[in-house]
Amino acid sequence: MPLDSVNLGGAGGNSRAPGGKAGLPLRSVPRRAFGAFNMALLLLLVLLCLLPFWHVVSVSLSDAAPVIAGQVTLWPVRFTLSAYRYVLERGAFWRSLLITLERVALGLPLNLFLVILCAYPLSKQKGSFHFRSAYVWLFFVTMLFNGGMIPNYLLIANLKLLNSIWALVLPGCLNVFNIVLMLNFFRQIPGELEDAAFVDGAGHWRILWQIFVPISVPSIATILLFSLVGHWNSWFDGLIYMKKAEFYPLQTYLRSVIMTMDFERMTATELERLSKLNDRSVKGAQIVIGAIPILMAYPFLQRYFITGITLGSVKG
Repeated sequence: MPLDSVNLGGAGGNSRAPGGKAGLPLRSVPRRAFGAFNMALLLLLVLLCLLPFWHVVSVSLSDAAPVIAGQVTLWPVRFTLSAYRYVLERGAFWRSLLITLERVALGLPLNLFLVILCAYPLSKQKGSFHFRSAYVWLFFVTMLFNGGMIPNYLLIANLKLLNSIWALVLPGCLNVFNIVLMLNFFRQIPGELEDAAFVDGAGHWRILWQIFVPISVPSIATILLFSLVGHWNSWFDGLIYMKKAEFYPLQTYLRSVIMTMDFERMTATELERLSKLNDRSVKGAQIVIGAIPILMAYPFLQRYFITGITLGSVKG
C-alpha cells in the first residue's frame, strides 16, 4: 500500500493544525476580532463605572486649594487625610452609621426568614398545595402595583412607628423578587430528597431547615447580598419616616450633607476646621467611607451570586 494512502491522523498518528497545538483548531480571524472587541467594550464599561468613584476618592484625598481650582482629576493633588479626620470626628456621622448597622442587623435576618417561609410552600406542585397559582399571582401583583407613598406614610404613622428603627425595617421586610428567586431554586431540588425525608418521619419544618436551606446556600447568599445593598443604600424612607436628623440612617445623612451643609448645627470647632477644608473633599470622604462596608462584603458573596441568580431564575 502506498504511504500516501495511509491515514496518519488516527490513533497512532499526531494530527497538528498548521501553527496551532495538537488537536486544537485555530480560531478564525473573525472570532479573534469579536473576542477583542468584547474585551475592549467590557474594559470601557468597567472604566465608565470606576472612574467617577475614583475621582471622588481623589478629591477626598486632595488639599482644598487644588479642589477649588479644579486641578484634581484622577490623582490626588497635595495628598492629605484632613477630610477623613474631619468626618470621622463628627458625632452625627457615627450616630447615623450605628443606625444603619442596627437596620442591617434587624433587616437581614427578618428578610431572609420571611422569604424562606413564603418560598417553600409556593415551590410545591399544585397537587401538594392547593391554590398555589393564586397565591403566586397575588404576590406578583404587588410587584406591579402599590398603594403609593402617602398611604405608606399614613400606615407607618398610624402604627406609631415614626422616628423608630422599625419604620426602616418592616415596610420592606418581604421582597417579592427575592421570593421568586428562592422558590425557583427550591423547585429545582429533586423531589426524591423530600420523599425520602417524609418516609423517615420528617415534617415540613424539619425538611425545610435541614434539607432545603443547606442545599440553597447560593440562592440565600444572593438574597443576602440584595438585602444588604438595599438596606445600606436606602435613604428615602429615612427622609420621610424620620422627623429629626438625629434618627437619620447613614445614606439619608450623607444625602443631607451632599445637598446642603448644615452650618447652623455645627459647633465652633467644626466651623473652624471646615474653613480649612473644601466641602467637596468632605462630601467625597463621607461617600467613600459609606461605600467601604459594601465593598468589603461583596467579595465574600460574589462567588455565590452568579450561581444563585442563574439557578433561581430558570423555572417559573
